[in-house]
Amino acid sequence: MLLKARTRKLALAVALGLLALPAMAQDFKDAPFFAEQVKAKKLPPLAERLPKDPIVVKAAGHYGGDIVTLVPRARDIRYISTFAYTRLVGYDQNLQLQPDLLEKLDDEGDRVFTFTLRAGHRWSDGSPFTAEDFRYFWEDVAQNQDLSPAGPPEFMLVDGKPPRFEVLDERTVRYTWDKPNPRFLPQLAGPLDPGIYRASAYLKQFHAKYADKVSLEEKAKQQKLKSWAALHNRMDDMKEQTNPALPTLMPWRVMNAAPANRFIFERNPYYHRIDSQGQQLPYVDRVIMDVSAPGLFAAKANAGEVDLLFRGLSMSDIPVLKEGEKAKGYRTLLWPYARGTELALYPNLNTVDPAWRDLNRDVHFRRALSLGIDRKTLNNALLFGLGTEGNNTIVSESPLFKEELRTMNAGYDPAEASRLLDEIGLTKRNGAGIRLLPDGRELEIIVETDGESSLVVDGLTLIGEFWREIGVRLFVKPQDRTVLRNRSYAGLTIMVAAPGLDNAIPTAIMPPTELAPMRQDNYTWPKWGQHVETKGKNGEKVDIPEARRLLDLYTTWMSTGDRDLQRSAWSEMLQNHAENQWAIGTISGALQPIVVRNGLQGLPVKALYSWEPTAMLGIYRLDEIHWNKAAGKEARR
Repeated sequence: MLLKARTRKLALAVALGLLALPAMAQDFKDAPFFAEQVKAKKLPPLAERLPKDPIVVKAAGHYGGDIVTLVPRARDIRYISTFAYTRLVGYDQNLQLQPDLLEKLDDEGDRVFTFTLRAGHRWSDGSPFTAEDFRYFWEDVAQNQDLSPAGPPEFMLVDGKPPRFEVLDERTVRYTWDKPNPRFLPQLAGPLDPGIYRASAYLKQFHAKYADKVSLEEKAKQQKLKSWAALHNRMDDMKEQTNPALPTLMPWRVMNAAPANRFIFERNPYYHRIDSQGQQLPYVDRVIMDVSAPGLFAAKANAGEVDLLFRGLSMSDIPVLKEGEKAKGYRTLLWPYARGTELALYPNLNTVDPAWRDLNRDVHFRRALSLGIDRKTLNNALLFGLGTEGNNTIVSESPLFKEELRTMNAGYDPAEASRLLDEIGLTKRNGAGIRLLPDGRELEIIVETDGESSLVVDGLTLIGEFWREIGVRLFVKPQDRTVLRNRSYAGLTIMVAAPGLDNAIPTAIMPPTELAPMRQDNYTWPKWGQHVETKGKNGEKVDIPEARRLLDLYTTWMSTGDRDLQRSAWSEMLQNHAENQWAIGTISGALQPIVVRNGLQGLPVKALYSWEPTAMLGIYRLDEIHWNKAAGKEARR
């Protein structure tokens, strides 16, 4: 647990309440999967493959079996690095940061971070995992202009300055900033591993500093790549999972590359976790990912063709999934999706149309649109009445939650909405009752969306009916996501519809990045985000005082290691959003269906699902799920 103190120490055995190691090496029980390799001495016995101090978990499962799941395209196998969730430091189920790959972490005021690795920890190919892997990334990748033209990762810069990096010994590295960098640990624990270490023993053969550059350039040319750096980056593919030869620290390692319709991930013989019985995790031998059209996911699950499926399913699939449970031997878990709102409306405060810019920037206009939405009808129509109505804000499970954040300016009051619209001068109407802009155009809001969510499109149709009552016309414009984003960045959108906050269960230690106008991918303030991201070279400077306050509060959060100050910054930013309706929320609390074949055990019956911070199922530890003995026999197929 991160404690409020100048020095915070995350000592794994204490923090996780972990069990003692098996008394003797003979207490370790190796997976039958490796029996032949160990017998042929192609692989050392389990006692020699584990770190000196592996993580010991309280799980009690059985070895063996496969898990079959689906992906919509070959590239999506990369999401295993999210939900397999192996991190230097990661969140536990209470959303507290704990060491994982690290044996120990010392944090001095969010300025000095000292990482201690596990003695004897190895990559999946048996090569040592040491401080050299961190040095290689920092010196030979992050600061190599050919490999990283943009320089070190942005989250490792404070006021534009990188940390001082030191190798203290073979197992210990240190990062030191002059000012606090409270983003550092949450970024390491995020759904996308930033990978501040690399499998150096493997990758050096592709690096011009360690191998012959002429030979590397020739190899690159043979693979139709421009340079040795492009070759190195292709081989150094921790996220995409396209290089089966690249060693990993995850529970499973990819065994084949595209083109393929089936991808096999096999257990990592050097994985660093065991259970109290001396069994090495993961319990399941293989994860099999079959490529399938996304529109067929629910049907294939209904037909019993998967063992575990979650990504690609939505609430609208629940009736079909429930229908096949008894006949096909699976159950459908229903976890609340912890997202700010399923459908948010983002008025573009930076739109180039002057009339719409003035309107979108008027808080009375945004409040009127919010008060003109019948969220109860939306809830009944789209979420079977099971959702929560209100603003785009955090959920009640967050320790930062306040009820007023969800309800402020979020009731259904068309009379008050009309009064606000009249008050700001939108009193003229055409023959159909639609209000007119000051320049005579109809008050027709073109709401653009990527069209990927039927819930969003269906919801907009209903909102169009509600808004007609207050004299506002809504026109839905679905389009390709890339086109939509480019139009937004250029200031061409008036309003965009998309899901709300990705992280709706924050704690004070998590950066409030989504709440400040500092990213161009936020549809409310794309040009403000450009200005911040490009350090003033592009975009527009934030020119609304209430939005400027959000940036100031984010700076406050970033400048301190004091948890009370960070909590205070979070609270004021959330209040600011509720009062100003920067994004208009509607309904939240959709249920995420998770199909689990009977006999596959270890997942909670109910838990929160999100991209961040739960990494989908990641914090619930997929390496601990297992087949019961009877199901295990049929699992391999």
